[in-house]
Amino acid sequence: MGTLDGKVAIVSGSGRGIGREIALKLASEGARVVVNDLDKEPADQTVADIKAAGGDAVACVGSVSEDGFAERFVATATETFSGLDIIVNNAGYTWDTVIQKMTDEQWDTILDVHLKASFRILRAAQPYIKANPTEYHRKVVNISSTSGYYGNLGQANYAAAKAGMIGMTKTLAKEWGRYKVNVNAVAFGFILTRMTEVTAADNATLEIDGREIKVGLNPEKAAMASKIIPLGRAGTPVEAAGSVYLFCTQDSNYVSGQCLVVDGARV
Repeated sequence: MGTLDGKVAIVSGSGRGIGREIALKLASEGARVVVNDLDKEPADQTVADIKAAGGDAVACVGSVSEDGFAERFVATATETFSGLDIIVNNAGYTWDTVIQKMTDEQWDTILDVHLKASFRILRAAQPYIKANPTEYHRKVVNISSTSGYYGNLGQANYAAAKAGMIGMTKTLAKEWGRYKVNVNAVAFGFILTRMTEVTAADNATLEIDGREIKVGLNPEKAAMASKIIPLGRAGTPVEAAGSVYLFCTQDSNYVSGQCLVVDGARV
């Protein structure tokens, strides 16, 4: 028996990295999961891994920024699994530069993929949640960042988006309390993903949504970051997923409107 038996979850950006580990964790506890990724292959792989472990999942491929995606994402859960109990807004990436070099496209793209997409998903979910009350508490977890709390060099767009997610979390906790929905956020610090992978290459990039995005940390910066983290290291995606899972259980039924900082006590 899992702690999430019978629940239905949607997790954006869950083909890779932290999102994948969140999907795997929720599924391991009994939730049926709608997996999302920009690309079909990683989404299908996460679904296959969940099913191989005895769970149930389905893919909903596409960009969270696309018009109509939010409605399709929610409908995949309600039509395939006849429910929607857990929403994790995780999808996103960084596109960094100092403000005087940042273009309107960089600003708009990062605000869209993090903040606007999450807003649209929650807006699309509201009619179903209102029309289908439950005896148990539903859960929303919005993924923020310590950049949204404290700022970070070269990340005016990302920090603004992640700070906005905290504000949206606190507001939705007030609006949705009457529906028995707990709305919380998790702000991650240095977590090892493909975006923060340590590399000696100064020009490492990934193609994300048709754009070449600079990624990675050089070994010196990575070592410096680890030194100022009291736990002495970066976090892992599995550990990150564990903190999200805490907010998805019924043990957190009287916790709402909060943002949990997960950064190894760095701040």
